[in-house]
Amino acid sequence: MAGWFELSKSSDGQFRFVLKAGNAETILTSELYKAIDSAKNGIASVQANSADASRYEKKESSNGKSYFTLKAANHQIIGVSQMYASAASRDAGIASVQANGQAATVKDST
Repeated sequence: MAGWFELSKSSDGQFRFVLKAGNAETILTSELYKAIDSAKNGIASVQANSADASRYEKKESSNGKSYFTLKAANHQIIGVSQMYASAASRDAGIASVQANGQAATVKDST
C-alpha cells in the first residue's frame, strides 16, 4: 500500500500535514502554517524533494535519539521525523520518506 498525506487543522486554527507510510505510521511531520495554501505548498515541496538524498539532514537529539529533517532547495525545513532509538532506524525512516514522499493522495480533515 502506498503512503499518503494527512492535512489537518490544529486547535489554534493553524494547519499541518503528516506523511504516512503504507502501514499508517507517521514518518514526517510539518511545521504549523497559518494558511491552508501554505500547508499544501509544503506537501508539494515534500513531493518534489523527498527522493533527493541530499535534502535530508541526519541529527541526534540531546537525549541521544536519532532523527532527521527534510529540507527544500532553499534549505528551509519542510518536515521533521519522529525520534528513533538508533541511527539505523532513522536511516530506514529516511528510506520510507523517499519511497512514500511522492504520494498523490492527500486526506484533508480540515
